[in-house]
This record gives sequence, structure tokens and C-alpha cells, in this order.
Amino acid sequence: MEDIKINPYSDEYFMKQALQEAQLAFEEDEVPVGCIITCRDKVIARTHNLTETLHDVTAHAEIQAITAAAEALGGKYLDTCTLYVTVEPCIMCAGAIGWSQMGRVVYGARDEKRGFENFAPKAFHPKTEVVSGVLENECAELMKNFFKSKRKK
Repeated sequence: MEDIKINPYSDEYFMKQALQEAQLAFEEDEVPVGCIITCRDKVIARTHNLTETLHDVTAHAEIQAITAAAEALGGKYLDTCTLYVTVEPCIMCAGAIGWSQMGRVVYGARDEKRGFENFAPKAFHPKTEVVSGVLENECAELMKNFFKSKRKK
């Protein structure tokens, strides 16, 4: 029987890295959203939510990652990049993703309450490719566990 090799540059591979960032957020008592941005299969930004740490409602993982990626590339447009995020971006983040002209967006779990798909489905640049549901169960489970732990306190 032939061994099946997993592409190290697959969406699942990078989403696992975003999940590692989300776990760091969880451990820092931040809402556990993690984000990775890649360019030509190389990670150029790795972040998680910092809203509590920075006392800044705009310090979402995606915003932090876009800023870091633009700095790494020396330009504001990220059309050759892919953003991996564990939870569907909110409207604010979708706007920033749109302005950055991100090439691809890959997200894990849906966010029925605040996700862009329900409120601003055209926020992204028209050429942005969107892939949803990558490691959806793992991403959703981390969020559920976080809020469950908050209710116990």
C-alpha cells in the first residue's frame, strides 16, 4: 500500500498554524481567534486576538495580521497572499481584508452572530477567493470551550 503524503502547504496545514495562534489567545484570556497570512507558501504574519491585552476593540487577529504582512512585504496590497483565520471575519475585518485586496481568505468556523457573510458579503475585493469550513469542527470547538469556561466564572 502506498503512503499518502499530506501537502505541507495545504489549507489544512496553515489552518493548524492559525489554530495554534488561537490556542495562545485562549491561554491569554483573549477570544480564541488565530490568523496566519502566507505569501507564496511562506508565513509572513502570525497573530491572534489582542483586544483585551491592548485594550483596543480593533485589535482583532486579522487586523494585526494585515498590518504585519503589509510591513513584511513593504506595501499595503496583499493580492498575492492568503489569509487563514479560525473564525469567519467580522464586518470590520472584512473591510480591512477588502482594502488590502487579499488574494484568498480561508476560514474555519462560521460566525452566525457577527460574521461578514450575513452582513457584508461583498466587503472583500471582487477577485478575492473565499474558502470556508477548513478544520471547522476544531475551530468551533475552541470557541465553544472558551465561552463555556467564561460562563463558569
